[in-house]
Amino acid sequence: MGMPGVGKGTQAARLRDRAGVVHLSTGDILREAVQRGTALGTRVQGFLDSGKLVPDELIGDLIADRLGQQDAAAGFILDGFPRTVEQVVILDEALRRLRVGLDGVYLLTAPKSEIVRRLSGRRVCADCGAVYHVDSRSPRVEGKCDACGHALMQRPDDTEEVIRERLEVYNRQTLPIAEKYRERGLLHEIDGTGSPVAVFERLIGEVNLS
Repeated sequence: MGMPGVGKGTQAARLRDRAGVVHLSTGDILREAVQRGTALGTRVQGFLDSGKLVPDELIGDLIADRLGQQDAAAGFILDGFPRTVEQVVILDEALRRLRVGLDGVYLLTAPKSEIVRRLSGRRVCADCGAVYHVDSRSPRVEGKCDACGHALMQRPDDTEEVIRERLEVYNRQTLPIAEKYRERGLLHEIDGTGSPVAVFERLIGEVNLS
């Protein structure tokens, strides 16, 4: 768990490689269901085609279906789900069906100013999708992708105004989830500042890989 731009995907991928378990985000699960052409995938496709949000109940069915697959039997990392208190209940039900539980919930934290800096400085190649940052990973030629030479752009949701709104949504919807898991004794707060390697070392210090 954590704010947009705090490094959830980066750390989840590192933890996946260290622990040898699957790393799943809601987006991955939705795309995979559609590609597999299952009954659930067909229902998802209908919502995506119409531009509507996929209902929480269907997300719960998808989560249960994906976590029930063989590659998740040894363990799994959920990246960015649940995002609302209602989704906590849905995940609880999905895990109950599978007769498994969560080992821990890991909340990456960083000052709001750091998140704004990270996201507002991000630049993306409009052609190949390569990602740069004006401070920490600038291209060799300003405004041009090192890999393909195409122009770099700032995503609309990476402007400072939109970032601050996204953080407000996070505070309203997602922070209450942390309190739910804190009450259950599952929550671990990890300082998400510094290099990805330093953050990962902190994370590993809290994760039981036995």
